[in-house]
Amino acid sequence: MRGVVFDGKRTEVVDDLEIRDPGPGEVLVAVAAAGLCHSDLSVIDGTIPFPVPVVLGHEGAGVVEAVGAGVSHVVPGDHVSLSTLANCGACAQCDRGRPTMCRKAIGMPGQPFSRRGNPLYQFASNSAFAERTLVRAVQAVKIPADIPMTSAALIGCGVVTGVGAVLNRAKVDRGDSVVVIGTGGIGLNVIQGARIAGALTIVAVDANPAKEAVARQFGATHFLTSADAVRDILPSGADHAFECVGRAELIRTAIDLLDRHGQAVLLGVPAATAEASFLVSSLFLDKSILGCRYGSSRPQRDVALYAELYREGRLLLDELVTATYPVEDFDRAADDAHEGRVARGVLVF
Repeated sequence: MRGVVFDGKRTEVVDDLEIRDPGPGEVLVAVAAAGLCHSDLSVIDGTIPFPVPVVLGHEGAGVVEAVGAGVSHVVPGDHVSLSTLANCGACAQCDRGRPTMCRKAIGMPGQPFSRRGNPLYQFASNSAFAERTLVRAVQAVKIPADIPMTSAALIGCGVVTGVGAVLNRAKVDRGDSVVVIGTGGIGLNVIQGARIAGALTIVAVDANPAKEAVARQFGATHFLTSADAVRDILPSGADHAFECVGRAELIRTAIDLLDRHGQAVLLGVPAATAEASFLVSSLFLDKSILGCRYGSSRPQRDVALYAELYREGRLLLDELVTATYPVEDFDRAADDAHEGRVARGVLVF
């Protein structure tokens, strides 16, 4: 079968991948579409260290092909959106409703794939850039069959991360003010999460002025090409500032833009060794810096919720899909994503 493999030096679209049958508690999914997220590019450029060779991809949707023993919530033929969260469901963190903190969900990656007799790693417990992938049952979230696969694919990462950061982690409330630094796939979902939450002022900041129209479409009330002008709109500062780029200096910017009791939420992924600095005294008015893993989500609840919000017209998904590519055009899709030409490019099988 076809898939995108990174060997530590280059990516290659291969056609001779193999995958084992599902074991107990596992689901085999025929992938129909997979979004290309910057986290995939970060594996390639080394920002996210990951063992190789690895089958890339982690934002996908498809059709259940087979299930292992003990799986009852999905059956062959069901449409599913795939989560990257392979949590155990039994530890103290899972029991508290915090599956993103499950230590088994961040453990050593599995190797369900093989090529020419050699095992390959699975990225983010998902590897959606393959015609078939094997996930834990908890990662396969059933969705209505009328949602286009190219749109459904985006729920499992970009939407869960961005919208979830607003609703679950920051808990943005009606009337709040929000600044979003970076309007790529994650930033746009933060913007629409803030809109859904009822934020009154949503300021999008992006150096590319061409992104203004889509930022406003998703819910931004203001658009700026520099954070320097945010105080002209919010003289006292923002209740919430989301850093969605992954640059250390922008973390300082997000903190400096906060009002009293404000929150800076970090969503961008800088290099693993990156350090950021800020004035300690700037936090003494009850300001907070919040990390956020995977939108602090509970995927079986949140993915299903977002699917229904989409069906009601309240959550935009189709509008996120800037371009689709056959999997053979991975290099072109990666170049478009790297150059910021797309909100989300989607690979189709």
